Order: sequence, then C-alpha cells, then structure tokens
Amino acid sequence: MASGGLQLLGFVLASIGWIGIIISAALPQWKMSSYAGDNIVTAQAIYEGLWMSCVMQSTGQMQCKVYDSLLKLEGSLQATRALMVAGILLGLIAIFVAVTGMKCMKCMEDDEVKKMRMAVFGGVIFLIAGFDVLVATSWYGHRVARDFYNPFTPVNTRFEFGQALFIGWAAASLTILGGAFLCCSCPRREISYPPTRAHPKSAPSAGKDYV
Repeated sequence: MASGGLQLLGFVLASIGWIGIIISAALPQWKMSSYAGDNIVTAQAIYEGLWMSCVMQSTGQMQCKVYDSLLKLEGSLQATRALMVAGILLGLIAIFVAVTGMKCMKCMEDDEVKKMRMAVFGGVIFLIAGFDVLVATSWYGHRVARDFYNPFTPVNTRFEFGQALFIGWAAASLTILGGAFLCCSCPRREISYPPTRAHPKSAPSAGKDYV
C-alpha cells in the first residue's frame, strides 16, 4: 500500500514538472535586460527566449517577434531548443509508460511483475527527461552569467536570468524527483525459504537379540 502511494506521488510530481517544462519552453522570458548601469533607459524591458524576442513598454504593452531564420541563430541556442523539445517528448512517453504500470490502473493486472517494471521504466524516462531539461537550462543560464560578467559586453546589452529559466529549473527538479519516486516504488521481493523438513526419528529396533 505504501509503494502505491509513493508511486502516485511520483507520477503527480513528474507530471507537474512536465507541464512546467512546456511552460518554460514556451515563455519568452529566458533572459531579460539588465538595469545594472546608471545610464540605462528603463522605459522598456527586453526579453529573449528560445523562439522569440519581446519588448515591453512602460505602459505594459508587449510586442514580440519570432526569430526569422533558424540558420542565423547561435549553435548554443539551437542546442538548447533541441534539448527542451527532447525533454518534452520524453516526458510525454514517460507519462504513457508510467500510467500503464500504475497500481490504480487495470492494465496488465494479470502480470504484476511486468506492471511494476513498466512503472519503474516510466520513472527512468522521467529521470532522463528531467536531466535533459536541467542541462539545457543550466547551460543557458551559464551563458547569460558569462556574458553579464564579461567586461567586453556593453552595459546596454547585458541580460539577467528571466522567469522562464527559474520555471525550467523548478520543473526539471520536480520531474527528477517524481521519476526517482517512481523508480523507488517497486516493492522489495521477500526471500522465501523452503520449510525445513523434520528429520524422522529412528525407530527402536523391535528385533530380539539372539545369543
């Protein structure tokens, strides 16, 4: 019963993390313009994401523009895109696999061993998806921090971490945690020893002694 609760908790956490991964990949606020200098114009805020760049005016109006050409983008940005998309697809596969192995589902009830293996396999896929997204977000964040502290970067073009990056980190952590719970939900097999056989007592000889 305890393993079933741990399994359900892991599936819920991993599913929430997967939804967060989708939200993080779709948002344009992966990095935002920094106001570290004294001569920065704060009338507008610039955001850049994986798919578009946006400018928000002080009035609250936001204008976004999708990146025109894929070939003009940096190789690191294209790799981050690929990792995020791979994480989303792996998470979708993990959901279908884990649902098949859930104890509350009626699939594969005739074979409990295969059912538990499916749940564990879904947890492993969730772990891979979470680490995939964690690498993508950490890599992107490292690039933002490197450019920010680079003395050759103009002050007006420095960026800081955006909200989507923090959402990605939290979503990756939830996915990894949920996948770990799914992997640990498989109950341990109890080793059953064969019953010990009682040695029959030797019956006393009923024969007579002859001299």
